[in-house]
Formats: sequence, C-alpha cells, structure tokens
Amino acid sequence: MAILSLHSASSGLSALDTKLEVIANNIANAGTQGFKGSRVMFEDLMYQEREQPGTENVNGDIRPTGVFVGLGTKVSGTQLDFRQGGMEPTGRTLDFTIQGSGFFAVQVEDGLGVNGLAYTRAGNFALNANRELVVANSNGRRLVPAITIPEDVPEENITVTADGIVSFIQNGQTQEAGQLELTVFPNTSGLQPVGENLFVETTASGQAINTTPTENGAGNILQGFLEASNVDPTKELIDLIRTQRLFEMNSQSIQAADELLREVANLRRG
Repeated sequence: MAILSLHSASSGLSALDTKLEVIANNIANAGTQGFKGSRVMFEDLMYQEREQPGTENVNGDIRPTGVFVGLGTKVSGTQLDFRQGGMEPTGRTLDFTIQGSGFFAVQVEDGLGVNGLAYTRAGNFALNANRELVVANSNGRRLVPAITIPEDVPEENITVTADGIVSFIQNGQTQEAGQLELTVFPNTSGLQPVGENLFVETTASGQAINTTPTENGAGNILQGFLEASNVDPTKELIDLIRTQRLFEMNSQSIQAADELLREVANLRRG
C-alpha cells in the first residue's frame, strides 16, 4: 500500500508545482496593465475499490459504506479571472480604460489569432509612422478598425468620448477621426492568453461579437486612464504560503512511504 501512497503524494507534488507556477506568474504581473490573474483547479483521480457498499460483511450484515482509496490528484484546468481591475490615472490622451467586459481588437500575424485578430484589455496606445492607433509596445499592433490621425494634430488635441467616438482639433475645428469598437464573447473564460496582454478566440469562448462602447455589456471608454492588473498581491502571497505548506506535507508523505518500503524490504531480507 506504500506504493499507492507514493503515487498519490507524487501526483500532489506535480499538481502543486503547477499551482506554484501560476501563482508566481500572477505575482510577476501584479503591475501589468490589463492583466487578468489565473487560478488552478484540481480534481481527484480514480479510486481503488476494496469493499463495495451494500454487500454483506463477515457477520452477515449489509455494509453501509464501502472502502475506496483514492489515487491522488491532478490539475483539471486553469481559469482566468476577468473581473475589472482598478483604474490608474495617467493623464495621457491615448490611454483608454474599458469600464465593462469588452476588449480592444488588434491585428496580429496569421496563425496567432482567428481571422488575424487578438484581443486586449490594455488600452495603452500610440501613433505609428502612418499616424494609426497602435498598441504602445515593441510590436505596435494596429487597432481594429483602424483610426488615423492627421500629421499636424498633436496627441493632446485628441479626445475620446465614453461611447468611443475619436475626435481631434485641427485649425480650431473639431473633426471626427473614427469610432472605437469593442469585442465581447459569450464565454470570456474560454479565451486563450498568448502573451503581450493578448487573448485569442477559441471554440470555448464562442465567436467574437463586435459592438460599440455602451452596447451589449461591452462598457464605456474612459480616456486618460489605464486598467490595472486585477491581481491582489496579498491574496497571492497567502496562497503561495499555503501551497508551499501543502507541498511540504506531500513531500513528507513520500518520505514516510519510502521509509515503510525500506522496512518491508528489510523484513523480507531478514
């Protein structure tokens, strides 16, 4: 039976190792704009049946319960937490926060996203050489649909309304540059994270639904703010300590099973 103990404890170590990795990633991204934390879910493995409930025991009585020994645990999945993060004021005109469940759509290379699109909650944008709105990082992924600002318009002259209308002031006149669109999904938990604060559509998420801000629960746009990570560092540190303790307990189970196997081996040799 010590063999089963080794198997159960080793499965626990493997599952907890995954949880430690997820917690570490959450903590590492506690300062990442638009980041959504994850949690690990577990499920028990098969059970070894030793006594079936409802059968007669040696005294002729019916067993009210059976004897089933579990064979350990495994990771059943990781689940993204899409709760709204806090709002960080930046005062920058090309920083946008979505107050709702929508996503910005950006253009990506073939093979990364469905129909060449990925989705982000991080609204830190900039203007590229073509004066198009792009994600303000090294890849400069273009916002979809494209919004272009004339060359002689400084960033501070750009405004965005709550319902996503992008305008600019040129020669003292206010002109409209375009309409920001947002994307919602039937099941946001089914989205796949791919790095760069991006998510891609999957069969589990359902097909992307393009809409305008304030419609279909997508939310409204707030200019001059960025959405903070929704990770709670204190909670993650507490979870980290708890997971470390569970890891130690599983290690002790392995040591105890190993010692028992040694004793059995010594008895057989004796």
